Amino acid sequence: MYRKTVDLNCDMGEGFGHWTYGDAPDAELMPLISSANVATGFHAGDPNQMDTVVRLASEHGVGLGAHPGYNDLQGFGRRAINARAEELVNDMLYQTGALREFGRRHGIALQHVKPHGALYMTAAKDAELSRLLVEALQKTGPDMFVYCMSVSETCRIATEAGQPVIREFYADRDYDNSGSIVFARKMRKLDPQEVAEKCLRACREGKVRTVDGEDIEIPFESICFHSDTPGALQIGTAIRKLLTENGVTIAPPSSGAN
Repeated sequence: MYRKTVDLNCDMGEGFGHWTYGDAPDAELMPLISSANVATGFHAGDPNQMDTVVRLASEHGVGLGAHPGYNDLQGFGRRAINARAEELVNDMLYQTGALREFGRRHGIALQHVKPHGALYMTAAKDAELSRLLVEALQKTGPDMFVYCMSVSETCRIATEAGQPVIREFYADRDYDNSGSIVFARKMRKLDPQEVAEKCLRACREGKVRTVDGEDIEIPFESICFHSDTPGALQIGTAIRKLLTENGVTIAPPSSGAN
């Protein structure tokens, strides 16, 4: 396997009012990536930040994605909330619709939906939640991509239903032997070059080393890194530089990620 084109996505707009969250300004990260996951107000973000980030994405030709989370500003959406699947899907639709309007304002279509944090991990294991989400998207955005892990229920159900799927490779997260990421509430500082080499190996071989020291295969179309990981700007810069130097084109999936 040698991936010649890959999407590079990052979480954006994760502040609130006068508070900022993340290791680098969105304006500095945006030129590095091809798809942005924009916080939609429940775990982080607000209307003014959403407007700013959507404008930046439009200016840079970056694919626009909604990043809906649990209604958990205090915990940054990284704490699971025990709620009915229908309620959680309605929360995600509400947040996605808000971002869609800012996209319309700035002339950019909504490319994808990617649940945030603990909600992403819940959906990955919860078939009912994933099914209801996919059913809702097939009515409100049948052409939108769903970003998810290849081993997730979300991926299986969306694929079976014919909803477009983008499978992710996580640059700044560890993997276990099942192919799932190891969920982290707070990230340690990483070596940007090591992260970039991990991504290059994934593009060349389709493999990653797990926390147990085994090599496993990870099918993916997009690489994700997080703006709140310490050194995020350096990590994003290193990934883009190493991949492009080795013949890997970074582009949003609508531009032909293979």
